[in-house]
Amino acid sequence: MQKRHLAAAALLATTVSFAVPSFAQDSGSSANDAVVATVDGAPITQSELQTTLDQFKGQFGQMPEEQLRAVALSSLIDMKVITDAAEKEGLDKTEAFKTRMDQLRQEELYNAFFDQKINAEITPEMLKARYDEEIANAPKQEEVHARHILVDTEDEAKKIIAELDNGADFAELAKEHSTGPSADNGGDLGYFSKGQMVPEFEEVAFSLNPGEYTETPVQTQFGYHVIEVEDTREKTPIPFEQIEPQLRQLVASEKYNEVVSQLKAGDKIVIEDKDLQQAYDAVNKMQ
Repeated sequence: MQKRHLAAAALLATTVSFAVPSFAQDSGSSANDAVVATVDGAPITQSELQTTLDQFKGQFGQMPEEQLRAVALSSLIDMKVITDAAEKEGLDKTEAFKTRMDQLRQEELYNAFFDQKINAEITPEMLKARYDEEIANAPKQEEVHARHILVDTEDEAKKIIAELDNGADFAELAKEHSTGPSADNGGDLGYFSKGQMVPEFEEVAFSLNPGEYTETPVQTQFGYHVIEVEDTREKTPIPFEQIEPQLRQLVASEKYNEVVSQLKAGDKIVIEDKDLQQAYDAVNKMQ
């Protein structure tokens, strides 16, 4: 509800000029709890203002800081005025309001439990250990460093192979004859692993040893290739820092399922609809 109100205030602020108010401070309060305004005696604190200000930042481009503070304060004052009016109307006593508040309470309790019992227990050391485990168990992948010369016809490719047989330099021939985008770089494709090239090209490239080139042209959808392999190596694992967010999600998901399973074991869960029960069971088997 507050987010919707803040969004409305943000839209209003684009068409209305606000005077920058003078914020009084309560000398008896800490800086974070200083009272910056009151509405019928109800305080608006510095911490509330800062929270709203943080939500507004980025929505108003280069708006001066003090003007943005005024927009945020105006939003808070509007909210206090409207919520007071809503309470006087008895809107907080309606069943719809009570139901929504109960939903919000459950959502916040869920989030608090998740933060404290799952997220807070995932340490950097735990993630690094999981990374090492995954890397150790992952199948090794080979990479090939290759060059190629791409031409339109098989005869052209055969002539290039003949020149290589006579001692011509592969990179120079690529610059001279190749129609591929790597021609200016001597046909250098860098390192690649399986699955990155078209199958016909990949099959031949991974069958060659370093220093070897194809004895016959290799046809693909792009034309005819002459391929030379310069080096092979084991693919370097993705660095821990790069994959850490995904690892955190994986570990959190596993821990979540473990915790929820333990909690469910202590509760009696009854689903009245048999079809829904079967669907529920199927979903939970996949977790």
